[in-house]
Amino acid sequence: MKCGSLRDELMEVVVNGSELASPAMQDHLATCPACVANLASLRQTMELLDEWQTPEPSPYFSARLRARMRDEQATQARSWLTWLRRPAVFTAAAALMAVGAGLLEGAHWKADHRQTVAGATTGVTVGAVGDLQYLDNNADLFSDFDALDDSQTETN
Repeated sequence: MKCGSLRDELMEVVVNGSELASPAMQDHLATCPACVANLASLRQTMELLDEWQTPEPSPYFSARLRARMRDEQATQARSWLTWLRRPAVFTAAAALMAVGAGLLEGAHWKADHRQTVAGATTGVTVGAVGDLQYLDNNADLFSDFDALDDSQTETN
């Protein structure tokens, strides 16, 4: 058995005792002084932890902890509003929002206004359908242009 695979099982030997260890582990511990030293070190550590007494908290510990938690929660609740108190930041944010909204609305207004003006002056809707309707309504006029083109080519 290798030392690396035993290191994980050494804690179980310390907690449960050497008599409950597997026979392969007992054989390895009999032949490997490094693992025996590691086991002894773990046992000393566990004995020290068994002797250690946890200190009792002061009688006012929980009251002070609750008061500090309330203060921290109040600070966090106020912190997102602190940027509103700075006039330069607030003014810049408001101006940026106003410009953005103006650009968006201006683009929509311009597109709507073009369609309204084009429809009012010509009576034709804007787009490919409007172009086709315009050509259909003015077919006679365009046919006269074709006749003029034909007469000019014949004279030249």
